[in-house]
Parts: sequence; C-alpha cells; structure tokens
Amino acid sequence: MKRIEEVTLLYEISKALNEHLDLKKSLYKVLDILSSSMNMVRGTVSILNPLRDEISIEVAHSLSPAAMERVKYKLGEGITGRVIQSGKAVAIPKISEEPLFLDRTKTRKAKNIKELSFICVPIKKGKQVIGALSVDRPYDPDYPLKEGRKLLSVVATMIAQHVINLETIRIEKEKLRAENKRLRRELENKYRITNIIGNSNKMREVFQMISQVCRSNATVLIRGESGTGKELVANSVHYNSPRARGPFVKVNCAAIPANLIESELFGHEKGAFTGAIRQKKGKFEMAHKGTVFLDEIGSIGLDVQANLLRVLQEKEFERVGGHRTIKVDVRIIAATNKNLEQAVEDGSFRGDLYYRLNVFPIYMPPLRERKTDILLLADYFLEKYAKENDKPIKRFSTPAIDMLMDYHWPGNVRELENCIERAVLLCDGGVIHSYHLPPTLQTGKESGTLPQLSLEEAVARLEREMLIDALKNTRGNISLAARFLRTTVRKFGYKARKYGISYKDFR
Repeated sequence: MKRIEEVTLLYEISKALNEHLDLKKSLYKVLDILSSSMNMVRGTVSILNPLRDEISIEVAHSLSPAAMERVKYKLGEGITGRVIQSGKAVAIPKISEEPLFLDRTKTRKAKNIKELSFICVPIKKGKQVIGALSVDRPYDPDYPLKEGRKLLSVVATMIAQHVINLETIRIEKEKLRAENKRLRRELENKYRITNIIGNSNKMREVFQMISQVCRSNATVLIRGESGTGKELVANSVHYNSPRARGPFVKVNCAAIPANLIESELFGHEKGAFTGAIRQKKGKFEMAHKGTVFLDEIGSIGLDVQANLLRVLQEKEFERVGGHRTIKVDVRIIAATNKNLEQAVEDGSFRGDLYYRLNVFPIYMPPLRERKTDILLLADYFLEKYAKENDKPIKRFSTPAIDMLMDYHWPGNVRELENCIERAVLLCDGGVIHSYHLPPTLQTGKESGTLPQLSLEEAVARLEREMLIDALKNTRGNISLAARFLRTTVRKFGYKARKYGISYKDFR
C-alpha cells in the first residue's frame, strides 16, 4: 500500500474513532473502513475478560451475532489466544497450512475463497493486553504481510487510545455524578429549616411558614431588614420543595445596572443593542423547572416591572430584541428590605406587581426582636470560625455575653457574624473576652446601649471578668484560681469579696 493511501486510511480511522463516544459504533466503523481499504473479507475485535481468562468477540465484520456469541477462547488458545497472551502480532500467509488455526466460527468455507491470509495484532492499554484486532483477506503472494501487520498494529494502538479516552471520560462522568450528588446532599443539609438558627417565638413562626409554603408552587415574598437572613429562607424554601433538583438561580437586582437588568432577567438576541455580540439566555430561561430568587426586588425600575408581571401571570416572555415568545416553568421567590406599600403609594412600584408578589409573605424579624437567639447564633459562629482558623476557643466570658445581649445590632445577624469572626481572630486563648469585641460594643458611644466607663470602672470590670473566668476554669477552687492569675489567695479573696463574687457559685 502506498504511503499516501496509508495516511488517508489512518485519517479516516481516526475520524471514525472520534465521531462516537459509543465504543461498539466506533469499532464497527473502523472495520468497515478496513474492509474497503485492505480488501478485508472479515475483521474482528476480540476482548479479554481478565477475571475468567476468557476471550470473546466484541465486534465483527461479516459475522452473525449468533456466531459472535458462540465463539469463546481461553487465554493462549488458538492464534488469537496466543497473540493476547504473548502480546506479539502474528501474520499467517495461508490459514489452511496453520495447525494452530481453530476456525471456531466455521464460516470461512462459505466464502467461496480458495485461500485466506490472517493477520492478528494485540490491542494494548499501556503494557497490559486487553484484546486483539484480526483481519482475514484473500491470499495474495504479492501482498506484503509484514507491512499489513505494521499497519494493523498502528490501528490497534489508535483503538487502545480510544478505549483509554472513553474510560477516562467514563471515570470523569462518574466523578462528576458523585460530586453532584454530594453537593446536592450538602445543599439539602445546609438549607434544611432546622439549620436556620433560632428558637425564639418569632423564628418559630418563620419555620412554620416555610414548612407550609415550601411544598407548593406559590410565589413567596420575604420581608425584613438587611442582614436578617432572607436569602437563607429562600434557600430553605427551594431545597425543601419539589423543585429541589431543579436549578436555583439567584439575582441581586440592586447589584445590576438599571440598563442591564432586563437583559439579565430575560436574555437578549444577537445585535439587540451595542455590545450584544451573541445570543444570551436570561435568568428565567436558565431557571426552567426550578426557582428564581429575586433579591432586593424593590430596586427594579417600572419598565422591567411590567415584563416581570407578565412572567408571574403568564409564565412567558421575549428576549430583548427578540420576537419569539418563550414559555418557562419557574417559581419566584422575592426579597426586599424596602417598604413596598409606601413605594406603591408614591408610584415607584407597580401595585399589580406588588399584589402578585405578595401571595405568601414571610417576615424575618430583626435580631433586636429575637434577643433569645443572640447567644445561639454567637455560639454557632464561634464554633464555625474557631474551626476555620484552627483555634481552641470554647466559650464567651460573662461580660462578653452581657455586651452581646445589651447591643441593639443594627446590622442584624450579618453584623453579629462579622463581630464573632473578628473576636476569634483577636483571641489567643480559649475564651472570648469583652475586649475582643469591636469598639462599638465596648464603649457604647456609637450605639448608645452602654454607658461611658471611667478608667477605674473599666479596670474593675476587667478584674471582675478575670476572677469569674478563673473560678469557672477551676470549678470554684480559690487556690488554683489564684495560681492561675499569678496572685495570692489573700488578694484573690479580697478582690472576690469586693466584687461580690462567691466561689460556691462555681462548684
């Protein structure tokens, strides 16, 4: 075979292998190409089962499925078995003169061909032989079997590489599938209703409302100040709903420029405006069969509100610059910290959209209205950031607890989380003290929740806090507590009496 013909053949085989991810389809295509290029009467790809040391025909050209099913070889049996066992190619000029040739398929006599040549080459995955490629062709004394064997060896190498690629793809798919399942489990666990921290009466009402609405497709409007956890409620509603396996698309309406919000929500067609160099799907289209969370819904303009109302009512829209109506099946969860009723009155928010959004409102109370949850949240964040920063911090001191409870938390849960993270970074011991908390909580100047302290009062507060912590750590043992603070028992007792601290309270 001329060199240019060989290159063309190998190119066609390479294209056939890369055309399908289905191994059998690829191999059948390769055998068809070999049939037309090498005057092949029959071709087979045999695969070794390493667990049973058994060889079976995977694909074959000009061989019935019944014959393929019937033929089995043991490792080392026949020409094919020996090629797979030894890993060495074989070329037989005349099969009628080869005693090792078994002809298990019993089909060669029916071909009306006087004599056949047989070439069999191993298919190797690295150093491991995984199968064999064999070809029957009419005997031709002028045909160079050695060259044919080399050519088939190259084809076998290409097949082996294709098998490796498919195996890699399969493994990666399995990894992605497993990772996807793991992430879904994490999300479902992370956004369970029980993972929203709080046991106050107001939070119990929130939990009850989430459990009532999550199984429906009703539109939910989450109200509350910034930092109260509105997004966490949206997550809980979605991941406890029948749409949990569908997409959950979040849009912060306040973070998107007014001239881009419509394109972001509904998508745009190529050339719809300057810079629209290609078609883009919008968030609603991406959330089909899932949920769209529109955070800060009160910040969108009146022009977009009309299109949003149509999506809510008709479940359809057109992309910017497009004419085709797109139907979507989405659930909408919206959130806002604005007074929408006031916005409807002053004309900045459509009344019909407000009533369409306000189907099932959930109010997230500010932290100052759920004081009993402050310590629960503080302990949760302490454990989270202590673990994250690898610090052995176990608890808050009593004065620190008092300061946390007295503060009015204008930034709500988000401010509390930031406060605890800062305290964990500053603390080098096992206890968060009042001086680890931000200055806003310590002085009360900005918040107006704590009185201004003189130097003597500040020292006295710190002394009292240290005495209490020492007694807590030693379970009321004054001698150990004094040693812990590097002072005498007499001085420790004097200070304890001064601040009204009794060692018996800690036993």
